[in-house]
Amino acid sequence: MLKIGIIFGGSSEEHHVSVKSAKEVAKNLDAGKYEPYWIGITQSGAWKLCDSPGADWENGGARPVTLSPDRSVHGLLVLEQGRFEVIRLDLVLPVLHGTFGEDGAVQGLLELSGVPYVGCDIQSSAICMDKSLTYTVAKSAGIATPNFLVVEGDEKVDAGQLPYPVFVKPARSGSSFGVSKVAGEEDLPSALDAARQYDSKVLIEEAVAGSEVGCAILGEPFTPIAGEVDRVALSHGFFRIHQEDSPETGSENSTFIVPADISEASRRLVQESAKTIYRTLGCQGLARVDMFLKEDGQVVLNEVNTFPGMTSYSRYPRMMAAAGLPLSEVIDRLVSMTLHRKKR
Repeated sequence: MLKIGIIFGGSSEEHHVSVKSAKEVAKNLDAGKYEPYWIGITQSGAWKLCDSPGADWENGGARPVTLSPDRSVHGLLVLEQGRFEVIRLDLVLPVLHGTFGEDGAVQGLLELSGVPYVGCDIQSSAICMDKSLTYTVAKSAGIATPNFLVVEGDEKVDAGQLPYPVFVKPARSGSSFGVSKVAGEEDLPSALDAARQYDSKVLIEEAVAGSEVGCAILGEPFTPIAGEVDRVALSHGFFRIHQEDSPETGSENSTFIVPADISEASRRLVQESAKTIYRTLGCQGLARVDMFLKEDGQVVLNEVNTFPGMTSYSRYPRMMAAAGLPLSEVIDRLVSMTLHRKKR
């Protein structure tokens, strides 16, 4: 039976989403194949070995644990009554979103440890986390992106020169935390302040007129498979489901249409565009590629999530399920892929 370390929680703004994702993974993990070791990271950054990602995971007998960077250990060091117990792992599934989870930080620790891990490597994680780098690399490969401006630190912006409406967002933050849609220059200062709560590097980008669509991708860079395409149907505002009080019961301004209600030609174009973006950015394992589908049929990149949400209401598992791959099979494929990559 494979010993899998499943890391969840984290000290980013997406801590609670990660815990929900881990609960969904727990429901879909084949107990006949895997022996899970649940490693929860508290919001303050403490690592705990717990029985499950259940409601009381931070307490209830959770023990301090760390991932050893010493490759001869190849796994966990668990503190027990002043002594360390060693647990050797076959691989790690980092169910972490946002900062320290999708930005290459935990991937770097896992590289040092020598333990194989699911998902994108350090380089692709870092590039996809920084939206300005994502756009720069994608543009160099001929992929359409929004026009954008990077604002560093307290750098001043000539608000009168921007083509409103624009989106103001932290360059390196998860989900839509700190994101504002700005209709005119009078609202720009408060939008910059909101974004700077999450990152000193801020992106101002044009608002692309078109449908918000997404595509789940699974696999190695040159043999990826695409899940079904979805469309985010908005009643007003912009998509920000993870900031809502009870997204499990539905969003107050958006619904997901899976499969997307677009033409077959557009569906194929979105899937092929998602695969191209995935390859161009060096992704592996899995990612969700979010795009805009304009009225003229052009696809424009929005962002790439290198470990998308796996909650009961998340888009990635819905798109994969619509393509005939339930979450349990997605997990099996990710594990198999990771171990195969290790052997090469």
